[in-house]
Amino acid sequence: MNTPSKSPKNSFTIMNELVLPNDTNTLNNLMGGRLLHWMDIAAAISAQKHCNNIVVTASVDNVSFQHPIKLGDVITIEAQVTRAFTTSVEVRLSVWAENIPSGSRVKSNEAYYTFVAIDQDSKTVPVPAIAPETEQDQKLFDGALRRRQLRLILAGKMKANDATELKALFLDGEA
Repeated sequence: MNTPSKSPKNSFTIMNELVLPNDTNTLNNLMGGRLLHWMDIAAAISAQKHCNNIVVTASVDNVSFQHPIKLGDVITIEAQVTRAFTTSVEVRLSVWAENIPSGSRVKSNEAYYTFVAIDQDSKTVPVPAIAPETEQDQKLFDGALRRRQLRLILAGKMKANDATELKALFLDGEA
């Protein structure tokens, strides 16, 4: 079995970017594709720090765009590995937009990315497990298995009947 790392905090990454004119659309809002690119970089750094290996993006869950990011805003992307599986890790991302002159800061986006660790020959390699330390870490850790099962079902790699964690959500309390 994988040896748990000390904490998910070991793989916590913070990345900042300034939104420049070349990053925006005609409404002076940050283009979604540019943000996804930056999020992928921040998530990959977090995953690589945890795995101590090369990682490749395996999936990106639903990315919710809650608030537009404007030209001149500074964005902060927070990335944290929430759970490690055999050869993959899930990374949670939160994106904050800050308008420095006004001092306002608002959560703009969040998402979950999955990465697979590989060696120099592109063969998957085992990743260290995670031992959650806080109640919030444990909540994210527990939810990761349900999110993973949903990803696998949507990708056609798991049958819905085999998704025991997801089924338990709907069957809890029924007897």
